[in-house]
Parts: sequence; structure tokens; C-alpha cells
Amino acid sequence: MAIRKKANKSPPVLSHEFVIQNHADIVSCVAMVFLLGLMFEVTSKFAVLFITVQYNVTISTTEGPEETAVNHFHHGIKDLATIFFYMLVGIIMHAIIQEYVLDKLNRKKHFSKTKHSKFNESGQLSAFYCFSFGWGMSILLSENFLSSPVTLWEGYPHTLMPFQMKFYFICQLGYWLHSLPELYFQKTKKEDIPRQLVYIFLYLVHIAGAYILNLNRLCLVLLVLHYCVELLFHISRLIYFSNENRQLGFTMWAVLFVLARLLTLTLSVLTVGFGLANAENQGFDLAAGNFNVLFVRITVLAAICLTQAFMMWKFINFQLRRWREHAQVQTLKKKQVPAKSKSKKDKANGVNGVNSHAADSPRARKEKSS
Repeated sequence: MAIRKKANKSPPVLSHEFVIQNHADIVSCVAMVFLLGLMFEVTSKFAVLFITVQYNVTISTTEGPEETAVNHFHHGIKDLATIFFYMLVGIIMHAIIQEYVLDKLNRKKHFSKTKHSKFNESGQLSAFYCFSFGWGMSILLSENFLSSPVTLWEGYPHTLMPFQMKFYFICQLGYWLHSLPELYFQKTKKEDIPRQLVYIFLYLVHIAGAYILNLNRLCLVLLVLHYCVELLFHISRLIYFSNENRQLGFTMWAVLFVLARLLTLTLSVLTVGFGLANAENQGFDLAAGNFNVLFVRITVLAAICLTQAFMMWKFINFQLRRWREHAQVQTLKKKQVPAKSKSKKDKANGVNGVNSHAADSPRARKEKSS
């Protein structure tokens, strides 16, 4: 009798399936190379570029009798290395959330393939939006941007940022860049790739544009506002997948979504259209980071307005599709109710017909005559 060979379930090394299955381990090894580089004097200067925030500027302030040194940061070309490292961190965190949280929930709920991909997307984005909203709100409160909105345009160009703000933007760019290879790692369907590429591109363009043009304060406020609304949507979708009768969150999201779009346009026009337009520091100076000229202001406002219009168009289409689906469900229910009542009548008529037929039988007639 021949010995049956065991099937080799592990894919060939460096094949597509091998990379997809082990991408978190591969990326972790790459990140460890940079961390190990800090341990050696020869490579530490190179590794620091990837791990720590660059372009430190120390400013001494006199508060009371003592002088205190405050560290601020500005942006530069070296930030690309830091963004790349935190893109790797984003891939690792994505894999951890997927494996230890979302996959376990998927196995319990037994979702269909369509719901499975949407559940994973909402789960990942809910975690990111929650973290980014909380972190961004803490920066806004510590820097007093909410108490005095004038600081959004006063003192422009805002070339210097505190550590928390600069690190926030580095992590934002790293996260949205990590979403591009995740389309391959997560085996995203071909029909879903264009939709995801559009919103990844929009996030990268707006965040990187504001970071380079030194509009970081306005960008931070708008990101916190936007992330709050998106967090509500994805939490509502997660709840909907667990119980389809719970749709209250979508109603709340619809109201807040429209309000957020109006508030985004109001703050943008107020900051760029009025605040920067009336500022004393006008002109284009690349070395000083000043981009306060008419062409840049119009381009920024046009980009924001077009994005908000695009989001509203997608929102209206989404709501119309939901209403049509709801109307179809209601019409199907109405059709089913008369059909059931008709079938009951037919059954009753059938029973009466059988009884009348039994009454007219010869045996029944004989019993009556006797």
C-alpha cells in the first residue's frame, strides 16, 4: 500500500500568496532593521531620520524669572523618511487589528462575502477615526484653537508646530499611504478599488497640501470635524451588521454630515477668503513658507469646495439608494399580505366545497330519506 503524502498548504516562498499571508511579519522585520540601526553609532544617524521627528527648532521663552526652552518643528524633505517608517507601523497595526479583533468577530457572526469586506473596512476605519479624533481634539484644546478661532489665520505663515501637531500630520500621511499596499494585501475586489483609491487620494492631497502650505491649523480643525462624523457612520454600520433593525445611527449621521459640510465651508471661507486675504503678510516667499497670494487662496478654496460638493453628491446618491431599497421592501411586504389572505380564503372555500360535495353524495341522500 502506497503512503499518502501530506498536502503542502503553505504557498511557495516569495509567491503572491506567501507575501499576502506573511506581509505583517515581513514589514515587522523591515521596521526592526531601522530600530536596530539605533543601537550602532555608524547607522544611528541614518536610522534617526526614519524614526524621530525632524527639523527641531528650540525657542527660549521668558515666563517669570526663569527662561524656558520650547521645542517647535517645521516641515522639510526629510519628513518623507519618517512618513515611510510610520507607514510600515500602520501596516503592522492594521494586521494586528484584523487578526486579533475583526477576524474573531467575523468567525462568530458568519457574515457573507459582501458584509465581510464592509465589516473589515468599517472596523479598521472606526479604530483609526476614533484614535485620530481623540488625539486631534486634545491638540486643539491644548493649543486653544477652539477658544479663539482667530488663531487659524493670525500670524500666518504657521511654519513652526509643536511636537504633537507635527507628529499627528506625520502619522496621518503614513496611515493613508499604508492604505495603498493594503488594497493588495487584503485582496480588495476590483470593483471596490476605484472607490477606495478616490478617497485615499483625496485624503493625501488635502493633508499634504495643508502641511506644505502651512495651513496646518485649519487642516487640523477640519480633520477633527470630519473624523467625528465618519466615526459615527462606521460605528453605525458595524451596529447595523450585527442587527439590521438598528438604523438610528444612520439618521444621526445624515444630519451631522450635512452640518459638517456647511461648517467646513464656513471655516474655510472665513480663514482663507477673509482672514488670509486681509492679513498684513501678503506675498509669495518659498524660503519663509509664505504662500499668501491670490492664486493659492483661490486654488485652496476651489479644492475644498469641489471636495465638499463631491461628498454631498455621493451622500445624496447614497440616501436615494437607501430610500429605494426601503420602498422596495415595503412594497414586497404589502404584496405578501394580500397573497396570504387570499390563500386562506381559497383554503376555506376548498373545505366548504368538500363538505358540500360530501352532502350531495348518494350515501348522504339515503341517510336523509331514512
